[in-house]
Amino acid sequence: MSRFDRQIMLPQIGEEGQRRLSASSVLIVGMGGLGCPVALYLAGAGVGRIGLADADTVSESNLHRQLLYSYADVGRPKVRAAMDRLRGIAPDTEFLLHTRGICEDNARDIIADYDLIVDCCDNYATRFLLDDCCRELSKPWIFGSICGFDGMVSTFMPGSGTGYAMLCPDREELAARPAAAEGVIGPTPGVLGSIQAAEALKVLCGIGPALDGKLLALNLLDMEFNLLNL
Repeated sequence: MSRFDRQIMLPQIGEEGQRRLSASSVLIVGMGGLGCPVALYLAGAGVGRIGLADADTVSESNLHRQLLYSYADVGRPKVRAAMDRLRGIAPDTEFLLHTRGICEDNARDIIADYDLIVDCCDNYATRFLLDDCCRELSKPWIFGSICGFDGMVSTFMPGSGTGYAMLCPDREELAARPAAAEGVIGPTPGVLGSIQAAEALKVLCGIGPALDGKLLALNLLDMEFNLLNL
């Protein structure tokens, strides 16, 4: 059986959807707790070109939730360690490494080369930058954020009238905050990253994202899932 037979069986995907995935490109911004499951599922699904953007290296404290990496990867750049693992899963996928991460100097040039952007970063400033660039370049992007047992995810489509600024209107104060090191259990980014990957596959296949104009907020401690209109 073909590697992709089980997803091609789905009438919403089929052979045409699989061809679209193969011809698609996705940029994953941040290769931490969210980026790892997103990259695994998109590579596994057969996305043709995947960009990995992160300037960080693997640390031992990452390993309980960033399951692309092992002890042998500690000290290595995350994007290189991730690519080595992902190539074993998806040998036909092209991986591009952006070792400086995403910043004001490079964001627009990098984002312009991809069909879809998935936000897996850990700071407000980068998310506001992604929102600006994706709006300017008419690119869809998928927002994700986690803390402890909690997570939030939404999909922003070009021309939809929604954006990250609707969620976080206090831009100046929030963008000045440094990335925070907060507690989290491994399954929180695993669950939220899987939802981001599902939204990405639907966008790429033309099925339509369920979270366009909506925010999904979840809490794994109480197992509460709330879908809110933006």
